[in-house]
Amino acid sequence: MPGWLGRASPPPLLLLLPLLGLPGLLPARPPGGGGRPRYEPTWGSLDARPLPAWFDEAKFGVFIHWGVFSVPSFGSEWFWWYWQKEKREPYVKFMEANYPPGFSYEDFGPLFRAEFFDPHQWADILKASGAKYVVLTSKHHEGFTLWGSKYSWNWNAVDVGPKRDLVAELATSVRNRTDLHFGLYHSLFEWFNPLFLEDAANAFMTRKFPTSKSLPELYEIVTEYQPEIIWSDGNGNAPDTYWNSTGFLAWLYNDSPVRDTVVTNDRWGVGSICTHGGFYTCSDRYNPGHLLPHKWENCMTVDSKSWGYRRNAQLGDYLTIEDLVKQLVETVSCGGNLLMNIGPTHDGRIAVVFEERLRQMGAWLKVNGEAIYGTKPWRAQNDTFTPGVW
Repeated sequence: MPGWLGRASPPPLLLLLPLLGLPGLLPARPPGGGGRPRYEPTWGSLDARPLPAWFDEAKFGVFIHWGVFSVPSFGSEWFWWYWQKEKREPYVKFMEANYPPGFSYEDFGPLFRAEFFDPHQWADILKASGAKYVVLTSKHHEGFTLWGSKYSWNWNAVDVGPKRDLVAELATSVRNRTDLHFGLYHSLFEWFNPLFLEDAANAFMTRKFPTSKSLPELYEIVTEYQPEIIWSDGNGNAPDTYWNSTGFLAWLYNDSPVRDTVVTNDRWGVGSICTHGGFYTCSDRYNPGHLLPHKWENCMTVDSKSWGYRRNAQLGDYLTIEDLVKQLVETVSCGGNLLMNIGPTHDGRIAVVFEERLRQMGAWLKVNGEAIYGTKPWRAQNDTFTPGVW
């Protein structure tokens, strides 16, 4: 661990960090009771909702990509797509060399056992990182849900593999042992779901998949786990009208159990990204380098080549703590939040390289957190004469 982490003086890169601003207050949330505004299922109405103050003040969160893709843990969390759809040579050869003929992606499900998963340990590591929120992939594009969804029969963590409600366990530990806000990622589409493929073949003029699968899941996770972040992804090249995104968001903001505190992102259908929703993500690893008029988030990965865990990762693939602190400082100085991703193993461990980076970030924030949490952007974002000073 770099020697400067434990000292009071930050490295030269960060000498002007206090210029980011002093902690301040955002406008108050709408009052409860009769004074609470009602939002219509239109982007004009939904986009007018003030972002709950806690999100801008938090500045730093941890993203967790975990699922059946953590079993092959080769190449990318897009393993199934690259192997079966695109038939990329490294993935095809990997399967031919290591698994018997006829082995399907579904056969990885029972191997996702999470036998070493200790939600208390995860919560303690997250707390030590200095993060103020966490976002777990409740369901990625493979369709496997980390909770026992009624709408994902025999393709969920309670029926197959761990035989545990992983979402519930982590949510409980995070809430009991930390002050982090708990959030959930949810993929709208699923690569190979027959109902989605049928709708796509009909140019999305039919809506069998969202009405019977995707939307019921969203209502289910909000009602059951009350996440304060809904991190949507994977529009499947379908418009927001196909997903009924505005209808769901109107319920979320008006009538859901998290209506006063929940924040959402901008991935709700073709054309919505960087345009509609709560905070903007615009693209993966988005870091504009200048101040934006709308609250935004830089979601990025400690492993520079993948969101999910990779057994074939090399040491040089992982960002150093200096790289990560630089990302945090640049992002916050331009008004954004940093969402830093790690990928646990199929057996439920946070690999030591990820744990080290998280603890290193926490050590840095213990010294320099006053210049990060609750700050407002300054009138200038960086020193034009001195590169690396933000």
